[in-house]
Amino acid sequence: MDNFKNTDFNALARSQTSIQMKMRLLALAHFQDGKSRTQISQFLKVSRTSVNKWVHVYLTEGLAGLQEKPRTGSPTFISTKQRAQLADYIEKRASSAQGGRLTGAHIHTYLVQYAQAEV
Repeated sequence: MDNFKNTDFNALARSQTSIQMKMRLLALAHFQDGKSRTQISQFLKVSRTSVNKWVHVYLTEGLAGLQEKPRTGSPTFISTKQRAQLADYIEKRASSAQGGRLTGAHIHTYLVQYAQAEV
């Protein structure tokens, strides 16, 4: 906790290029100044749950815990060829007479069927 009191979160926030990290560090700066988590969430216009999480993560893991984690939602498991085929499918579906709007479910179904066809 002593490290928490001696950390200049405002200076760290100014040095960041990531908006998400700036917000986290500014929340910690306000927390360090004695503001409540509710006040911080209202000032930064984020949920109180986010502020609670950021404070908890900092106190348990330090600054490293506040870094962005890799996101898993991207279909990185498909090859360049499959990605090109998916783009072609989306373009054809969007421009067809019966097609138009595609949902994530449509794309997921296509990927699952295509992946099974490749096996």
